Amino acid sequence: MPQEIVIPARQTFVLDSYQDAPLQPGQVRGPTLFTLISQGTEIGWANGDNFPIRPGYAAIFRVDEIGEGTTGVACKELRFAMGCHRATQTHDARHTLALPQGLDPAAAVLARLMGVSMTTLMTTRARPGDQVIVTGAGPVGFLAAHLFNLSGYRVTVVDPDPVRRAQVAGSGLPALSAMPLGQAPYQGKVALIVDCSGHEGAVLEGCRIVQRRGEVVLVGVPWRKLSDHSAHDVMQAVFFNHVLLRSGWEWELPVHGRSFEWDELLEGYNNAAHSIFGGFERAMRWLAEGRIPLAGLIHRATPDDPAALYAAIQARQIAEPFVLIDWGATAP
Repeated sequence: MPQEIVIPARQTFVLDSYQDAPLQPGQVRGPTLFTLISQGTEIGWANGDNFPIRPGYAAIFRVDEIGEGTTGVACKELRFAMGCHRATQTHDARHTLALPQGLDPAAAVLARLMGVSMTTLMTTRARPGDQVIVTGAGPVGFLAAHLFNLSGYRVTVVDPDPVRRAQVAGSGLPALSAMPLGQAPYQGKVALIVDCSGHEGAVLEGCRIVQRRGEVVLVGVPWRKLSDHSAHDVMQAVFFNHVLLRSGWEWELPVHGRSFEWDELLEGYNNAAHSIFGGFERAMRWLAEGRIPLAGLIHRATPDDPAALYAAIQARQIAEPFVLIDWGATAP
């Protein structure tokens, strides 16, 4: 039987067997090549109270079965989906995307993490040429910095971790160990702070350095309190600097753009210029064009011992920011 990673209890990671349900109309199924670990999110789930959890963030799989009535999908093609850590993937075809020609599936799965900050890129008031600071150079922050850089913004990354700063600098972007408060090139001249750290201190400093009516967007999850700063500290910075402090909620955009159709009016429409899957498609195109430097930044693990893998992640024993599970040896 195929296997999947399950979190049955707090801080417990196991490999368990499962049985695929019959394929439904409109669905596709096939063996998994890679899944992506969202480190902060999945560790956060493991520290929660609601179990069991079947974790996972994104998957690349090969289509072997196509459900009745499914169109636009070819057998044996590789597709992207927001799938769990399991040996097979079953999804509604409309919630999958074909990989661009020549794109390495190990890189393609990163489109999911790019989508986290893609929403901010699509909704910000800042414009290309403006100055952007990304705080936190973990997986999401690293990709966010390159998304904004690709889009014509002047990007600086701030992270106290020397390993992460070296990775950012090695990818061609400037990296600082601390927020450049009071420094002439930055103070009052930053249009957007993208906080990917979830650290209240970084958010407060962002509110203090950003230009008047500049944005500070909260992308990183504040899993726990990390400083003694008070809400008053943030309120004061926001009030006197006229800051637009807002959520970086990635699901602000619709999952799919939906145009106006008279005969489907009561089902709703959004006419959205941008969508979640539109962002994934754009991300994979940039990855296929080699516009995101990834050399030496991807760690491939096997699913055989999930307890050891997640323990290594929590102990920060894996230097690479992107951790993938390679299901090639176990896929049917």
